[in-house]
Amino acid sequence: MNSQKDSFRQRFKWHIVVIGVAVAVVVILTLFTDIFQSAQSNILRQLVFMLGVLVFLSALLAMLSRVFKILDALRDNSAKLEAVAGALEKISTGLTQINHSTRVSETVKAIAFRDADRQSLRDAVFDKLQQQDFDAAQEIIDEIANRSEYSELAEQLRTQVEQYHTATDQERINQAITHIERLLDNCHWARAGAQIEGLVKAYPDSEKAKSIRHILFDKKQERKKILLAAWDDAVQQQETDRSLEILKELDLYLTPNEGLALQEAARDIFRTKLHNLGVQFSIAVTEKQWTGALNIGQQIIKDFPNSRMSEEIRGKLDVLEQNVHVPGS
Repeated sequence: MNSQKDSFRQRFKWHIVVIGVAVAVVVILTLFTDIFQSAQSNILRQLVFMLGVLVFLSALLAMLSRVFKILDALRDNSAKLEAVAGALEKISTGLTQINHSTRVSETVKAIAFRDADRQSLRDAVFDKLQQQDFDAAQEIIDEIANRSEYSELAEQLRTQVEQYHTATDQERINQAITHIERLLDNCHWARAGAQIEGLVKAYPDSEKAKSIRHILFDKKQERKKILLAAWDDAVQQQETDRSLEILKELDLYLTPNEGLALQEAARDIFRTKLHNLGVQFSIAVTEKQWTGALNIGQQIIKDFPNSRMSEEIRGKLDVLEQNVHVPGS
């Protein structure tokens, strides 16, 4: 309790001194001068004036007390936020260490159990080879070999690791280019781009490695031309579903201006698709084919979420689901 009083005195020391001096001056002027006395009848006025001064000073002291409490609360919150930030930083550091210690095992397991994604497994191994981390590459292969359906792939990758380990720099560059060309043939642009940048970083003086960037650009432009031709043909043939499938991939290649040029044609395709789905939905409901109606309705909501038809169907989904589960309906 005494420490709290000492803290209060310390905090308001100068304020108390100033208030005390002000009160003393007022009292001295009142008692020993006639500054406030023009007549005996002014005593009441003087008392009221002194009382007002004291009330004002008390209010000022109370306001200062609140201000300092707010400042204390802000300091306390700031300290707490710093503590939380420190704790989060420690957690982040711990997670990084855990991730480093477990290396790529869990990632490999997640990839390995995906159906037929062999290219992802090849990429994972090759990333480690480019980093000269042969132990990690071998760990990945061991994980792959645990799955019987990937045993042949595991042997191929072991051979690749061994060849890469004993190869010269030029041979390693050639192996990397072969790997990248396989990605380009399959239109895996993002993966190919990452591999190219990794190769250039590993061999910054290799003109052959840098030239792959141009090959990536040319391959993408070639694929874009193929898609534009296929899109034009699908639109002319009024093949709505095919047009939409092409458009989904083509959108990855278009510049903003090219996208605007195709915008009107794309809108017509989307309107036609939505109209066709709406007709199919209506027929399914009329014929009480509730399962088909539900599937079509869900497709409309998924593919055209902002359309008015989607809003109307969304409000009827509960009824459709009930009808699906009602026998004979």
